[in-house]
Amino acid sequence: MKKFEKSIDELKDIIDKLESGNIPLEDSLSLFEKGVKILNTANKKLSQMEKKVEILIKDSDGKIKREDFDTSE
Repeated sequence: MKKFEKSIDELKDIIDKLESGNIPLEDSLSLFEKGVKILNTANKKLSQMEKKVEILIKDSDGKIKREDFDTSE
């Protein structure tokens, strides 16, 4: 999970640099490409995690019980 969080932090840094507007166009393009790669990797990882969670919440009949995630606790 730390690798995922590190990727998200790196993506935030890239966004900050791009939004600053203080870097040359070629560097902006390189950062953008790197950001897209990080985003695609993060999306794949999230998809894998979602599948693992669904496996963990199957009921006794093997059916997936979808429940809202309770953030109040």
